[in-house]
Amino acid sequence: MNKTIHRDHQTTHKIFDNRSLATDYSTLLPLLKKGLRVLDVGCGTGAISSDIAKLVGPEGSVTGIDNTEKFIVSGAESYKETTNLLLLHKDLFDFNDTEKFDLIVSARTLQWLNNPLEALKKMKNLLKPGGRISILDYNHENLAWLPSPPESMRSFYQTFLKWRSDAGMNNHIADDLQDYFTSAGFAGVEVLNADETYKRGEDNFLSRIGIWSKVAQSTQMVEEGYISDELRLKAIEDYEIWIQHDAQQMTMKLNEVRGIYIPV
Repeated sequence: MNKTIHRDHQTTHKIFDNRSLATDYSTLLPLLKKGLRVLDVGCGTGAISSDIAKLVGPEGSVTGIDNTEKFIVSGAESYKETTNLLLLHKDLFDFNDTEKFDLIVSARTLQWLNNPLEALKKMKNLLKPGGRISILDYNHENLAWLPSPPESMRSFYQTFLKWRSDAGMNNHIADDLQDYFTSAGFAGVEVLNADETYKRGEDNFLSRIGIWSKVAQSTQMVEEGYISDELRLKAIEDYEIWIQHDAQQMTMKLNEVRGIYIPV
């Protein structure tokens, strides 16, 4: 399905578990109605999936799939009281169901794939006629810090983008989703800006802007020869000091793109 990404599962658990529909996928809210049958692709530990399940109500249901088993096991325990939520350890391309879905959602997942168009075509095949799809994802090339972070983190970040690009991942997928949707055969394609801006003084500022320290905890780029461990550790140290004393704002560029499956 995609390049093998050896993530720090404990760190990623925390990122996923701290997410919510209201703060991390709020543009989706108008699409959620009682009784919908929803598929969440790349659901992580299911935090957002659980919020969706509450809104579609007992008349509806949510199936969340993720290809990392530890996330699914964690989420199944965390959200076991959400009776209309089913979390499955499954790769999208291996997933099928006897009943089609009213709505398919996927947040921050296609950025990790080297075949996003094929993923969208697969999702289309899982939708009912007239069903909707919503994809939320980043343009990593337009990340904006204020003021600029230390040179060591800027260097780490540029290496991170090159590492992703070399693996076939699209660093500006948010801006390409509209074309992917059209190529996959979706109708009524809409693009909604969903930028996330975090400012000093907000309750979640330190944890949100600190995401790049968490990303740098992974040693995969060191193991693959993209960066020295010395620079990786220096980037973390310098960035943490910058966060505490100098950082004022970070904006992560996101789009939500929607489409409708209308059989020809």
